[in-house]
Amino acid sequence: MSIFSKIKQTINLMKDVDLDALGKLSQKVDLSEIMKTVGELDDRQLAGLMKMLKHKGGKKGQHKLPPIDGDFYDLSLKLSPEQRELQIKVRNFMEEEIRPIANKYWNKAEFPFEIIPKMAELDICGISYEGIGKYEQPFLMEGIIAMELARVDVSISTFFGVHSGLAMGSIYLCGSEEQKQEWLPKMQRMELIGAFGLTEPEVGSGVAGGLGTTCRLEGDEWVLNGQKKWIGNATFADVVIIWARDEASDQVKGFLVRKGNPGFKAEKMEDKMALRTVQNALITMTDCRVPESDRLQKCDSFKDTAKVLKMTRAAVAWQAVGCARGAYESALKYTKKREQFGKPIASFQLIQNHLVEMVANLTAMQTMCFRLSELQDEKLLTDEHASLAKVFCSMRTRDVVSRAREVMGGNGILLEHDVARFVADAEAIYSYEGTKEINSLIVGRAITGYSAFV
Repeated sequence: MSIFSKIKQTINLMKDVDLDALGKLSQKVDLSEIMKTVGELDDRQLAGLMKMLKHKGGKKGQHKLPPIDGDFYDLSLKLSPEQRELQIKVRNFMEEEIRPIANKYWNKAEFPFEIIPKMAELDICGISYEGIGKYEQPFLMEGIIAMELARVDVSISTFFGVHSGLAMGSIYLCGSEEQKQEWLPKMQRMELIGAFGLTEPEVGSGVAGGLGTTCRLEGDEWVLNGQKKWIGNATFADVVIIWARDEASDQVKGFLVRKGNPGFKAEKMEDKMALRTVQNALITMTDCRVPESDRLQKCDSFKDTAKVLKMTRAAVAWQAVGCARGAYESALKYTKKREQFGKPIASFQLIQNHLVEMVANLTAMQTMCFRLSELQDEKLLTDEHASLAKVFCSMRTRDVVSRAREVMGGNGILLEHDVARFVADAEAIYSYEGTKEINSLIVGRAITGYSAFV
């Protein structure tokens, strides 16, 4: 940085300084000599000076508080300018478009369909897929996006993850070139919305051991029968990826079931305590006929399905980070404003202890997920890497949201402060994309060499 650039930076910063005080200062010291000295400072010294000026620039007697920011270790500094620009773009969208309506739609258990065209303008669907993504470290950016969405509303993050991750990912990894060309461009532009149907009423964690939903080939059509449960987006999706067990081979196959397909019924699930904005469905298929051309051509067993889950599980860990960050930042903001006994509760020792525990957990989660995404971008990601992050982050998120609710006292159960929503949504994150127990066994198998699965 040139001397002139340094001086210009300092002058711009000093615009916030009291001008009367600056005039009085000029009567006491040689300002030209000061500016010359500033120009000779190195970057570290200049940064220290600017930090000091920022904290001294307020009115006399005013206590200038640090900003509310959950990125305690400044991981955002590791992002390129282009990556950081995308992160800020997504954050601004969530703050301006989603935060004002998040609690209303969550409380009503309805989805704000009007946001889909606005979200499409962000151009963030499928950024980790070759031919679509344009960012370096695309999996890292996918994680950052998941965090930023969940930081404001985990429901919107889940809607996006189902569409861009699970549904598009199934077509990307298991579809033919013709299927990719037909679906992915329109799904990337969010002109068509996708869902992912794997979990069943009686089969959750045990899907690898056998699905109840079956398929059989009759001529050039497949006949699907069975049920799927907890299928996000399915009440309105244009296409639902359905996984079924082939009656002939006993192997898992994937299908593109189009909206309005005869024999396919999606009923909205009611009375959820978490992710209420997400439209989960109970799907019933009764002799649902799907043409061979809509079978995912590169899926021959559950191992292919597992590839999709491994790819998206990292993003779910990032969702947990976002949920925890949103709760922490909301709680920190509250404690700085809420006064008891004549002063902000943020100045109390016990409250600060809770806040420190929260930011410590959050920072550990963020750094773990950052490294996880680096491994994914380096093509070194394993099932156990993703599972460990899902286990740890979903557990720590529970702790963070609990403490966030605690420092708010009774107000912690009110939606208006957001934390109540984060507390409830953390429970969904804890269970989906593999329970804590199942993901623990995946990691346990990797570190011991013994499989403890039944």
